[in-house]
Order: sequence, then structure tokens, then C-alpha cells
Amino acid sequence: MVDFPFVVVIPARYASTRLPGKPLANIAGEPMVRHVARRALQAGAGQVAVAIDDERVGQALQGLPVTVCMTRIDHASGSDRIAECVDQLGWADDTIVVNLQGDEPFAPIAGIQAVARALALDDAPVATLATPVTSVEELFDPNAVKLVRGADGRALYFSRAPLPWARDAFAGGRDALPADIPFLRHIGIYAYRARFLRAYANLPQTPLEQAESLEQLRVLENGHAIAVRLSPEAFPPGIDTPADLERAHRFLAGG
Repeated sequence: MVDFPFVVVIPARYASTRLPGKPLANIAGEPMVRHVARRALQAGAGQVAVAIDDERVGQALQGLPVTVCMTRIDHASGSDRIAECVDQLGWADDTIVVNLQGDEPFAPIAGIQAVARALALDDAPVATLATPVTSVEELFDPNAVKLVRGADGRALYFSRAPLPWARDAFAGGRDALPADIPFLRHIGIYAYRARFLRAYANLPQTPLEQAESLEQLRVLENGHAIAVRLSPEAFPPGIDTPADLERAHRFLAGG
């Protein structure tokens, strides 16, 4: 059990471009969204809501003790979708709301709890998790979001580019990770206070957010802090493409 209350909202957008109908993708005989919802329930959330844009996703959740929120189809980000759900449910401003991505069927329970705890112990309006970069390929992969943080443990910037740029080391080659540089990969799980989500939804998309296609940059560009903590466990990759779905089947089969 956790020693502080939190809720979880799972944004489950049906109209995925790379994997249409993604929340309903079959994993071990069940729609992916059911696996994600169970993770949130097992983590000890006081309430689990799923923010949907298609009734078929809601139907797939029947029988689970979750709340289904029908949301608009035109939200710019998952956080915007969650903000609509928060308003529908009327949660108090100080409620800790965890955003568990709808394509994370294997998210570790300890990680869900850790991001909620990070926010509970910090006065930042947002918290998230990171993990060390383990290879030079990962560092240069634009699908792996990197971040840097300050001495206070708060985010300075997020980018799809290598971050920080090890000038001297990379001048001599890019075949290995330079030693003694804290390269971090962002894990896309967030915790917010409900009051901040209500404010976030009223902020227009920002230039850096649009350039990098990273919603968390809207937070930084508007002068708000994001607390960053290391994840206590590795997060298996999320499922965003048919190849990712096949990898998930192999993972469950022990292959």
C-alpha cells in the first residue's frame, strides 16, 4: 500500500495514426487498455479513470472497477485529454493525478507509485521519471526522449536530440557513450496536481512543444517546474506500432 492518496487517468485514444485502434490491440487475449487499467488498480490508486474518444474503448473496459470519461477527439496531447476528465469528475485542486499512458501494459507498479510519491514530496506542479541512457544508439534515437535536470532535481529541458551534447567527446567519435556524463532518458509517466491540469488545458501550444512534439515543454515554456526522479524499475517499451505489438507478444511468451 502507498502512504499518500493518488488517482490515475489513462488517456486511451482510439485514433492512433501508427497503430489504429491501439487501445483495443489484443495482448494475451485481452485489449491492451484492460492491461493498463489493471496496472493502475494494482498500484493502489484511489480511483482509476480512462479518458476515451471512442465508445468501443469504453465497452472493452466493462467489468473493471474504473471510471470511463468520454472526451473530445481533437485534444493536442494526452495531458489535455486528462484535464477534461479531471473537470468531468470534479476532483479537488490538490488531488495527485497520475497520467499513465494507454500504451504501457507492462508499466511497473513501483514506477506508478514512484511518480505519485515524487509529486507528493515536492511543491512542483508536475513530476515525472527518468532512467539512465544505456547505449549511444539510444542517445541518438529521436524516439527516445532525453532530458537534463538541475541540482534541485528539476527538469531544465527535454529533447529528442542527444542531451547534453558532449562536445569534446563527440568531436573524437560517436561510437560509445562518454563516461561521467549523466545522460537520462525520459519515461513518459507524469503526476500533476489537479489545479495545474486545469490551468495547463488553457495554455496554447508553445513553439518548443510543437518543434519537438513534446507536451511537457509547454510546462517549462510557461515557467512551471517539473520534478524529475529516477525510476525504481525499468519500464518496458510502450506499444506504438505493429512491431511493438509483436514484441509484446514475445515478451509475454518469454522470448
